[in-house]
Amino acid sequence: MENAFVLELSESKFKDLFVCFCGYAQCEPLHSFGPAVRPNYLLHYIIDGRGCYQVGDHRYYLEAGEGFLIEPDVLTFYQADQKEPWSYLWIGFAGRRAGEYLEDLGLNGGQLTFRTKQGRELKRLILQMMKCSDGSLTSQYRLQSLLYAFFAALAGDRQEAGEAVQSQENFYVERAIGYIRNHYASQIKVTDIANYLCVNRSYLYKLFQNSLQMSPQEFLTRFRLSRAKELLTTTQLSVENVAFSCGYQDALVFSKAFKRNTGCIPTAYRTEHWRATRRHYEENRELLEELMQEDSLRKLQVRG
Repeated sequence: MENAFVLELSESKFKDLFVCFCGYAQCEPLHSFGPAVRPNYLLHYIIDGRGCYQVGDHRYYLEAGEGFLIEPDVLTFYQADQKEPWSYLWIGFAGRRAGEYLEDLGLNGGQLTFRTKQGRELKRLILQMMKCSDGSLTSQYRLQSLLYAFFAALAGDRQEAGEAVQSQENFYVERAIGYIRNHYASQIKVTDIANYLCVNRSYLYKLFQNSLQMSPQEFLTRFRLSRAKELLTTTQLSVENVAFSCGYQDALVFSKAFKRNTGCIPTAYRTEHWRATRRHYEENRELLEELMQEDSLRKLQVRG
């Protein structure tokens, strides 16, 4: 369980970037959320304690001063430490340029965690946001300004730490990952990625080997199959539709690639993991319903 203070909003007049909800929580030992899929972006910043965050096969052990990004439609799980359970603040947001603005902070599908010294300022901003609960026009503009201030705090910290001055190689790799994340469902090839970056395939291969210890083709395949695992686990789409949704036009080619990666065919993977996902969902049903049942802006409230 957790003691949480939450502000949720149903809609926004802003389109590029806007707040969906925000809050602050003190978690009990081993308190967890998920596995679950969110419809929007979500940033957590850890104020005290520690815990773990899991995305696919990757698990991150985080502590005070660090944070993590949850992307839309990605299956995630996170849990407080047993001995030092974390307290964290969070902000959920969306918008047609949200992904672009996160890229400015160095956050994307290839970089889901961060460290910042702006914890006190981030907490102050979230507490100010939670006061904007009356739905007035003034509060809407105030909330929007606080959201941009939140991003500014993270951007400023990144620049002060010297992370804003990236090498040309890292810049290219980040842009390539962003392109894959946005176009993996299409029939893109490594040549398309190279053309997007205006570099040749050999140089792109070198960049990926130096930064990620894998080829661009391997990264693209892993990314597609990671999304396929999520769809198989969280939806009832047919294997053929999952294949199409992940950039494979031939379901047989998809099934062979999936088996090489996981050791089993898609239907077997779904059967094995669907039960576990349903079990976790049922265990967290009450919390999920509390988070999703409100359709309109509600005032700050304390939940036990």
